[in-house]
Amino acid sequence: MADAGADGSGGGRPIRVLIADDQPLVRRGLALILTPDPGFEVVGEAGNGEEAVELARRLRPDTVVMDIRMPVLDGVAATARLAHEVPECRVLALSTFDLDEYVVAALRAGASGFLPKDISPEELVAALRVVHTGEAAVAPRLLTRLLAAYVRTPPRPLPPVARTGELTPREVEVWRLMAEGRDNTEIARAMDISASTVKNHITGLFGKLGVRDRAQAVIAAYETGLVEVGERRG
Repeated sequence: MADAGADGSGGGRPIRVLIADDQPLVRRGLALILTPDPGFEVVGEAGNGEEAVELARRLRPDTVVMDIRMPVLDGVAATARLAHEVPECRVLALSTFDLDEYVVAALRAGASGFLPKDISPEELVAALRVVHTGEAAVAPRLLTRLLAAYVRTPPRPLPPVARTGELTPREVEVWRLMAEGRDNTEIARAMDISASTVKNHITGLFGKLGVRDRAQAVIAAYETGLVEVGERRG
């Protein structure tokens, strides 16, 4: 999972969280995990994707914990709507199954990460803080398994931005290492550059690829054939 960096609370107001799940027991359980932590404030609960979007527009949470499989409007469609209608809101998708095609769809739709529902309370809290900082809360090994199962497009040339030289060689290398599951510290070490330089490369990379975050950049790397499932050098 990506490094959390700051604790997420920033020493100021708590992270405002909206919980969206069609099972009342799951919603209550998630709320009971987060409520005792002063770093979080559960601002609302939604029983389906449509309600989640409506509540997010009204309550303006920092993060929505979004179940993928819900009635009326599923979590993927709700995530896509939030990305357009409440773009400042981050989505952390949850799935009952590790290998679930809807999870990749949610990442493409704009989710900042995903977790299986059998995670520990500590992992949920850590993931929410990571997502709040703008990073992707996706375990590299789990993401690789998902890509192996559901991203089956054959290798093809790099996207036009890379072929025309809009991506610098350093940006391509950062992209490759990111897709191999390395965090910023590992990328900095592998390239013998500072962590701040890595962050600058990532910012430029996201802009040129037209992706929102790390998760979408990793998916793009696999789909374009920049890296292949299971690949990790050195």
